[in-house]
Amino acid sequence: MQHLIYLVPLMAIIGLIYTLLKYRWVVNQDAGTPRMQEISRHISEGAMAFLKAEWKILAYFVIIVAILLGLLANANPHSNWMIAISFIIGSVLSATAGYIGMKAATLANVRTANAARSSLARALNVSFGGGAVMGVGVAGLAVLGLGGLYIVLKHYFAPDAALNSVEMLKTIEVLTGFSLGAESIALFARVGGGIYTKAADVGADLVGKVEAGIPEDDPRNPATIADNVGDNVGDVAGMGADLFGSYVATVLATIVLGQQINVPEGADFLGGYSPVVLPMLIAGVGILFSIIGTFFVKISENAGINTKTVQKALNMGNWGSIILTAVASAGLVYWILPNQMELRGFTFTKTGVLGAIIVGLLVGALMTIITEYYTAMDKRPVNSIIKKSSTGHATNVIGGLAIGMESTFLPILVLAAGIVASYKCAGLYGVAIAAAAMMATTAMQLAIDAFGPIADNAGGIAEMSELPKEVREKTDVLDAVGNTTAATGKGFAIASAALTALALFAAFVGIAMPDNQHIDIYKANVLASLFLGAMIPFIFSSLAIRAVGEAAMAMVEEVRRQFRTIPGIMEGTGTPEYDKCVAISTEASIKKMIIPGAIAIVSPIIIGFLPGFGAEALGGFLAGATVSGVLLGMFQNNSGGAWDNAKKSFEKGVEINGEIFHKKSDPHKASVTGDTVGDPFKDTSGPSMNILIKLMSIVSLVIAPTLAQIGGSTAKQNPVPVKQDTTKTTVHKTGSAALVKAVSYK
Repeated sequence: MQHLIYLVPLMAIIGLIYTLLKYRWVVNQDAGTPRMQEISRHISEGAMAFLKAEWKILAYFVIIVAILLGLLANANPHSNWMIAISFIIGSVLSATAGYIGMKAATLANVRTANAARSSLARALNVSFGGGAVMGVGVAGLAVLGLGGLYIVLKHYFAPDAALNSVEMLKTIEVLTGFSLGAESIALFARVGGGIYTKAADVGADLVGKVEAGIPEDDPRNPATIADNVGDNVGDVAGMGADLFGSYVATVLATIVLGQQINVPEGADFLGGYSPVVLPMLIAGVGILFSIIGTFFVKISENAGINTKTVQKALNMGNWGSIILTAVASAGLVYWILPNQMELRGFTFTKTGVLGAIIVGLLVGALMTIITEYYTAMDKRPVNSIIKKSSTGHATNVIGGLAIGMESTFLPILVLAAGIVASYKCAGLYGVAIAAAAMMATTAMQLAIDAFGPIADNAGGIAEMSELPKEVREKTDVLDAVGNTTAATGKGFAIASAALTALALFAAFVGIAMPDNQHIDIYKANVLASLFLGAMIPFIFSSLAIRAVGEAAMAMVEEVRRQFRTIPGIMEGTGTPEYDKCVAISTEASIKKMIIPGAIAIVSPIIIGFLPGFGAEALGGFLAGATVSGVLLGMFQNNSGGAWDNAKKSFEKGVEINGEIFHKKSDPHKASVTGDTVGDPFKDTSGPSMNILIKLMSIVSLVIAPTLAQIGGSTAKQNPVPVKQDTTKTTVHKTGSAALVKAVSYK
């Protein structure tokens, strides 16, 4: 049974084999006409050029941070120099996850457009197939990296025996470096990709659709190639790195708290560390059942061309994978966990852990349902924005802002209830394992999320290739569903981030403040730090949105210049200079992603080591950032998604006060303005919030042992024994060390 951990990388390898087979299936699909293939090649080359430019900058960052981590580890007896190697591995795999998604998407987009020439069912198969390559590939890399590194470290620190408590602490500290690398690259990828895609999108919409009155993705629009490139570098590559980092951080948070659980000697065949292994096993089985869930996503060849048919198929795959994973998780819990455990004075059972897992799955499902309601077509929130579009641009924007603010109410109630319920089930470990359960089906969630940008690109290729109108109708149906699934995916991610950040926060307190594990809000420095932390998501969002606005202004000027100076561009005889628009987005995104990313990494270090602040003040800082970041992320994601689908609704015609309005009408133009305002909300700053709050928590976790040393925390807490009738040895672990103590009972 000690070899059970080897199942984790094995399940990840199965996922990667599926990824390879699905990738080959996508490649073998017909890529369409030479004109379609040429446009797809331009998109692929533009996306690859951006990634190379981004990777060049990030390579310097990774090297510098790895050196600093190595130096910090040498000065800390609770760490090890391998944390630098772990950081590099996490960074490389996170970038690779984004690349896999981008490569699959740029291959699937043109094949989806060609499949739409025959039927909606085939177009869904290809677009979702491309998404499945990304989803399962990202999850496979994350589980292989984390599980494989855990096994390597186990053999490195304890080659001939099970890990003792000190060795386990070093292992976890090194694994924290892996998560830090993953989340760091994810933040830069998400912000950089988001700036790129929205600068191009805003420029293309404002000049092309509003000023020139030409259709979206019209080949006469110079920004249209940059816009389609942006879908891949932001919504696909950025999202792949994002979910990779989120996946790793969630499992790591559960591992950290699992290490601190007290397990009676002999009650656990994994040497007291079954709570550590459990989240990795759940992640592994989540990959397997997500693969099974992909086979549920299909519609008949004769299905009607409507969003409900496609959404139902995706829901079948999603719910199928969730239910199967829940059943498998129950089996794992009852198989490997002992009957009774204790963490920081809270005693719980394996049944309580299972209850927390069920709570996590329910929270994830409810968050998806609520987000879908607030962002889907034909629902009250989107319809209210459509109605307000009839009275102008300003009322459309006001309506979207109001819906975004309203949309935080129900999710926060669900999240708060989930935190309380999971804590009652299994204490802080219950909160962490609930988040791990939510993220277990990341492969399926990401596959559903990624198919939307692929469908969006397919529509652009169909438009630029001048394919028949009915082809664009099919891709627009997929794109509309994709807008909703993207919003639900982001809502799902921010909810899991809240639970994960809470677990990381608890882990930080246990390591940095082992003698006094609470935060006193009455202290002036803690209260001040609470407000400082709450400010960070706002200044971060400001920088990200401002970057989009400045880059979009440059894009608008360039598109206007080309319309003005290139002869015959509107008649279709002149050739737009697509490469200049691609260059504007690339340069702006690379330059302007640095400061927001630096804020997330540097601010916890400043608070932690600032004289008069320290570990407790940093705890207040993290609490403030987590609360405001979750609320701001929900608000921006949902308002942006609702604005987008309000605009999309006009493409099929909407009725307002008894009158039908279509594209190019005044209400439609107002909806385009609202969508333009919402673009950086939902694709740049909003989805970055979940990475931001987790990255700050992970940075804090990395420096926690050093803060504990500075604070002089060396005392150990007394163990809370499990009452027995005979002499018993219990294993007690604290945040910074572990004690083995014989306790006699009579």
